[in-house]
Amino acid sequence: MKKRIVVIGFVGTQLDAGKAAGRWERWRPSVAITQHPDVVVDRFELLYSGRFGELAQAVAADMATVSPETEVVLRDVPMDDPWDFEQVYSALYDFAQSYRFDTENEEYWIHITTGTHVVQICLFLMTEAFYFPGRLLQTSPPRRMGPGEPGSFVLIDLDLSKYDRIAQRFSREQEEGVAFLKSGIATRNARFNTMIDEIERVAIRSKAPMLLMGPTGAGKSFLARRVYELKRARHQIDGRFVEINCATLHGDGAGSTLFGHIKGSFTGASSDRPGLLRAAHKGLLFLDEIGELGLDEQAMLLKAVEEKRFLPVGGDHEVQSDFQLIAGTNRDLAHEVAAGRFREDLFARINLWTYELPGLVDRPEDIEPNIDYLLQQVGAEQGQMARFNKEARERYMRYAASPDAAWSGNFRDLSASVTRMVTLAEAGRINDDIVSGELARLQRQWRPQQKPAEFDLESVMSPEAFAALDLFDAMQLRSVIQICRTSKSLSDAGRKLYAISRETKAKPNDADRLKKYLTRFGLDWETIAR
Repeated sequence: MKKRIVVIGFVGTQLDAGKAAGRWERWRPSVAITQHPDVVVDRFELLYSGRFGELAQAVAADMATVSPETEVVLRDVPMDDPWDFEQVYSALYDFAQSYRFDTENEEYWIHITTGTHVVQICLFLMTEAFYFPGRLLQTSPPRRMGPGEPGSFVLIDLDLSKYDRIAQRFSREQEEGVAFLKSGIATRNARFNTMIDEIERVAIRSKAPMLLMGPTGAGKSFLARRVYELKRARHQIDGRFVEINCATLHGDGAGSTLFGHIKGSFTGASSDRPGLLRAAHKGLLFLDEIGELGLDEQAMLLKAVEEKRFLPVGGDHEVQSDFQLIAGTNRDLAHEVAAGRFREDLFARINLWTYELPGLVDRPEDIEPNIDYLLQQVGAEQGQMARFNKEARERYMRYAASPDAAWSGNFRDLSASVTRMVTLAEAGRINDDIVSGELARLQRQWRPQQKPAEFDLESVMSPEAFAALDLFDAMQLRSVIQICRTSKSLSDAGRKLYAISRETKAKPNDADRLKKYLTRFGLDWETIAR
């Protein structure tokens, strides 16, 4: 089905003006768009500001004369100064956010020939940033003026590579998108920030499946929802955000929940059920813990992702659903494929954009900004904003970033901890007593995880070297090796072991300090890690 053509553009206060009969001898850009014999404009959204309403009405009347089939909709876009960038951009942004774009049935042309230069620049930038989901329309006067001469027009698709020189990413919009994905949290971890930068670009440009890996509580569900909200704000998605934890799906109910069923297809199926995939039509489906899905459901999901159609349980006729998939897992799916528990073809299909979200212990520098964010969130929910006093804050932060803090539940543990302290805060002050109680609670909660089996030093040292160790050195070395074996690199282990003393050094070299310590006992990182 051919899409309806909708033009969006400002009335030209000079170029479109004219009242006498002689106006038809002139080229007027907005009217001329509707005069092309081979183009039918179904609707023209004619924007104007305040005092130019009368001119807009006159231009609309002339459009109706030359193109009765064109519906002209007058839109007052308030701005005091059309040469003020901030005013113009804000006015157009508000218009774009409130306008109901229907990209499935309508094609949008954004006219950039009329309006002030500032208006034209803002229209370009907002189309390039997908706030206006369409193509730029540039019109030109005819070589020879005469009645009914519409001139020429060019459509510019900013998605095409040949326009790369003029379609540079608008840095402010990209930065806003990244900040949106992080909920405005000023995260400091370089690896995490680089990952979010790429996710923002992929979310805007691609509809392909995305795979989010990471431990429980690392924020996979939260990030998936933010991706959905970002795409919805850019008019790239219209449907719902649908989320399901696949670990809750068992037996026959798994297929029914995901793909729906037909009435009478099994005992208890008293009516038709559409299923979650159909509920996510034109939206985003987040399947958390996708590794828990059964092999039959995996095969049906692969067909649904690739062909946008599938059979409901007990059905004879395929149904359709066009959704974007984001999958989450805390398993190593490559290992699951090798073990025969996950389909290789499905893994290949969802493994195009794969991101591993680090746990909280791998992002100690991000604990503080996340605590500040949680203080605001929990305070708003409870109607009482809370703050640490200086000593209490320093003590909590020192423990939170130390190797003693397991953060096994990651951000769920952190959120629960902040919630408890805010709830107990009298007059909004989190003091040292509240922090003492909270740290004791966290230590009790993590105690089973803080007592790993004692490391056998003889497995990495010769009997002679082990026999020469003082008890003090042996106990200290065991603790150091335990930290090393739970760290990703020599530098990571060094940061954990020297978290306090490194703050006093202008150029801390944690890896070098740890390497020298291990060398004293004839050990190296490769031996320990192995």
